[in-house]
Amino acid sequence: MLKTRIVTALILSAAFLLAMFGLPPTGWVLVCALILAIASWEWAALAGMAGLVRWAFPVPIVAGGIAVTAIWPQLPGLGDAAVYYLMAIAFWVLLVPPWLSNGLRYGRNALVAATGVLVLLPCFLAMVHLHRIGPDILLRFMAIVWIADSAAYFAGRAFGRRKLAPSISPGKTWEGVAGALLAVTAYGILWLFVFNWSIPAVVEVVFGSRHGMLVVLWFLAAFSVLGDLFESALKRRAGVKDSGKILPGHGGVLDRIDAMIPVLPMAALLFIL
Repeated sequence: MLKTRIVTALILSAAFLLAMFGLPPTGWVLVCALILAIASWEWAALAGMAGLVRWAFPVPIVAGGIAVTAIWPQLPGLGDAAVYYLMAIAFWVLLVPPWLSNGLRYGRNALVAATGVLVLLPCFLAMVHLHRIGPDILLRFMAIVWIADSAAYFAGRAFGRRKLAPSISPGKTWEGVAGALLAVTAYGILWLFVFNWSIPAVVEVVFGSRHGMLVVLWFLAAFSVLGDLFESALKRRAGVKDSGKILPGHGGVLDRIDAMIPVLPMAALLFIL
C-alpha cells in the first residue's frame, strides 16, 4: 500500500508540474477543468447523488468555470473573479465553523450539493488566475498546503495527544496543527529572507511591512486544516473512507485537493485587493 501511494504521488507530482510549467494558458485551463470535473463528480456522491444525476452534476460547474475564464480580459483585469472568491471565503469563515461544530446535522443533500458549487468553482478559478499571474506564484501558495499537511501528519504521529475534532477526524490533533504552523513559519522565513520572493502589494499596505506575509501564511495554513476537516465531515456523513478510488493509494481527487479548496481563492483575492 505504501509503495503504491509513493508511486502514485511521484507520477502525479511530475505530471502536475509539467502541466503547470509546460502548458500554455488554454492547456492549463483544460487540466484544471478535468480536476474540477472529477472533484465535482466525487462531491455529487458525497451529496447522495447516483446514476445520471451524479454524472450530470459536474457539467454546469465545469461549463460555467470555462466560460468565466474565457471572458476574463487580459491581466491585470481579473477583478470580476473577486465576487466568486468573496462568496467562497464568506462561506469558509462564517458558515463552516458552526456547521462543523453541529456535526453537519443541517447538511441536507441539496445543501451539500449547493456547497460543492460554491467552493469548487472558485477554487478552479483561483488555479487559473494564479497561474496567469505566474506558475511559480501558484506553486508557492500550493506549497503552503503541502507543507502544512505533511508537518501536521508527522507532528501528530510524534507528539499528538489532544484531539482536534475526534467526532470528525480522530487522527487529527492540536499538536499536529502546531507542527503545521511551525513548518509554515519556517517556509515564510525562507520566502521573505532567503529567496526574497515577491508578496501581494495589499499585504504590505495592511501590515506596513513585508513581514505581514507571515500572518497571511498562518491564516492560509489554518484554513487548509479547516478544508481538510470539512471534507472529512462530508465523508463521515456519507459513510465512506475516501471520496473516490481514482488515485491508487490516495483515494479520490477531493482527498488530494480538500485543503486547497479554501486556500487558493483566498490567495488569489490578495492579488485583486
